[in-house]
Amino acid sequence: MIIDLPSTTTSQINSRLVRLRDEGGATTLGRVLTLVIVTEDGQRTDAAIDAANDASREHPCRVIVVARGARQAAPRLDAQIRVGGDAGASEVVVLRLYGELAKEGASCVMPLLLPDTPVVAWWPFDAPVSPSKDPIGQLAQRRITDAAAEKNPIKALEARKAHYAPGDTDLAWTRLTLWRAMLAASLDLPPYEKITEAEVTGEADSPSTDLLAAWLTDRLKVPAKRYKATSGEGIVQVRLDRASGAVDLHRPDGKVGTLSQPGQPSRRVALQRRSVRDCLAEELRRLDPDEVYAAALKSLSKVSKGRAPAPAPEPAAESGNGKAAAAVKKSKAKASS
Repeated sequence: MIIDLPSTTTSQINSRLVRLRDEGGATTLGRVLTLVIVTEDGQRTDAAIDAANDASREHPCRVIVVARGARQAAPRLDAQIRVGGDAGASEVVVLRLYGELAKEGASCVMPLLLPDTPVVAWWPFDAPVSPSKDPIGQLAQRRITDAAAEKNPIKALEARKAHYAPGDTDLAWTRLTLWRAMLAASLDLPPYEKITEAEVTGEADSPSTDLLAAWLTDRLKVPAKRYKATSGEGIVQVRLDRASGAVDLHRPDGKVGTLSQPGQPSRRVALQRRSVRDCLAEELRRLDPDEVYAAALKSLSKVSKGRAPAPAPEPAAESGNGKAAAAVKKSKAKASS
């Protein structure tokens, strides 16, 4: 069910939510948190709402969408309430703010927050330079951004590092969960040797590639190199060098990876690029500061960058004439000795 409330107020929105609950016969709310989504009106707002609705099936919540519209318009608040099949396991309140009201997102959100529940703020596209100092960010225990969705992902990641505060996280980090688990599991197998060097290859504008190299630098205490991939999507390859041979995890197509290491047969592993819905659901499982993410951010400056070394050319097969010439040359050298 979708209900439009043009030119309304937060009091009228709250009253309509109570009426809907009474009409539906709901006596209690099974919401575990309030998720505030901040976008600009005209961005892919519906895509963010769909991701939140999917995640709400694991984390029932109230979703408040702050869609900021034209600043030159007259101050106005248009609202839309979505419940039932249009809201997953949540209830969605979309606030479209125009004019001077667009700067007052936090004031419009506060009356709609669920009492005695945590607040999570999510910027699915462009995020403030310092999320923890943003008025809506100050209302939240957790602040989720996505560097990969910004115009300059690597620059956005540097801003995350410079302005990090406990409670901040980024979906570029969440996309690494499968890679981190696979690499950690590979090092649990013999031989238990020290890693001497790490190499991570990925797209030039992939912030997840930078974060994975920084995480390896921090956890393994070794220099990590970040290379630009010539093909593939996102993270393409990770190589961990050790005395007996390298651990190599290669994912050329963004779907299936191949894990190779000495003494073990090569095996194919599922490494499908994760959807926003999966990453958001994972982040909503924890509301405490992510200390491992913070340590990875600090290690970004220790990662060296460059172009991936060109593979060594394979030796050309000798033709019949080439073999004969080599035999003649060898016989002449033997005769002169």
